[in-house]
Amino acid sequence: MKKISLILIVLLVGALAVGCTGGKETAKKDKTLVVGATPVPHAEILKNVVKPILAKEGITLKVKEFTDYVTPNLALADGSIDANYFQHIPYLKNFKKNRGLDLTYITKVHLEPMGLYSKKISKLNQLEKGAAIAIPNDATNEGRALLLLESAGLIKLSQEAGLEATPQDIKKNPKNLKFKELAAPQLPRALKDVSAAIINTNYALEADLIPTKDAIIIEGNDSPYANVLAVKSEDKDNPLLKKLADTLTTQQVREYIKNKYEGAIVSVF
Repeated sequence: MKKISLILIVLLVGALAVGCTGGKETAKKDKTLVVGATPVPHAEILKNVVKPILAKEGITLKVKEFTDYVTPNLALADGSIDANYFQHIPYLKNFKKNRGLDLTYITKVHLEPMGLYSKKISKLNQLEKGAAIAIPNDATNEGRALLLLESAGLIKLSQEAGLEATPQDIKKNPKNLKFKELAAPQLPRALKDVSAAIINTNYALEADLIPTKDAIIIEGNDSPYANVLAVKSEDKDNPLLKKLADTLTTQQVREYIKNKYEGAIVSVF
């Protein structure tokens, strides 16, 4: 009988030990966030500034890098990541509408001014008639690119076009510019084949282009395309994600953006 009691005690202690260990592991897991981001500047900001701050509070930040604009939202929707940080508001709204995804954002972080770049010209008046211009082929960035060209007086869009304008919405095109629609990551590589290309700042930076120096024209600070921290709508009140959002909008992040990117990227908080 004593032997049986001793065995029961040993089993009970072992079960409690396993339970305690599992609890610690769960707690540790609960304080881990996986965030999807494109390499520059989003992943840089997360890794170099945000991650160390969160670590001091016992939160582990894992950054999963993506090199396209589609996969990060799909990964967020299917739960592969907890949040993503790579896109502006119009893109998020358009993507979730077209894909039927229940996503939202919990903070605005920075603006990446879109610019027109070229390896062949240095001024707008050097654009010849019939020149080929490469632009992003996703709905919101394509419209954004065309609006930039319109602001420079190169084209005139229909009033109904709005933020999702396409080349079909061009009503006036004095130089008879030709538009080559490409996936955003391909635009820097296309510079050798076209007269100019309109490139998102993150891809421009990856290609060693300096927006404030190399862009022939560039968006102003009044642009509506602020980059955001996106989450699933059901997670918008998650305390850990709120902590991440708070950390992304600290003075440390503002200073890092200012010093690292020298005006190529502008904080909006």
